[in-house]
Amino acid sequence: MGSYLNPGNLSFRGSLRSKIYVDKSELIARTNEALCTEQKYICVSRPRRFGKSMAVNMLAAYYDRSEHTEELFHNHAISKDESYKENLNQYDVM
Repeated sequence: MGSYLNPGNLSFRGSLRSKIYVDKSELIARTNEALCTEQKYICVSRPRRFGKSMAVNMLAAYYDRSEHTEELFHNHAISKDESYKENLNQYDVM
């Protein structure tokens, strides 16, 4: 049985080491905009093999409160967003 609450960032760390990693951290900024609003339900639909699992792993690594993950995101586009520090590692993730 796997860990479902605060799964950590091991999967996202593996994605970062990949030679074909594409920075999609702008999705975090869009998600931060929707937090605690009426539009809080977000559907990320993409064709097969377009990085849905990687995006979910990235979101889990960003929001997961069980580990400090600032070093994973400091070179990515999200680090320049004003909501970056405000929501980093602040939530329980499933």
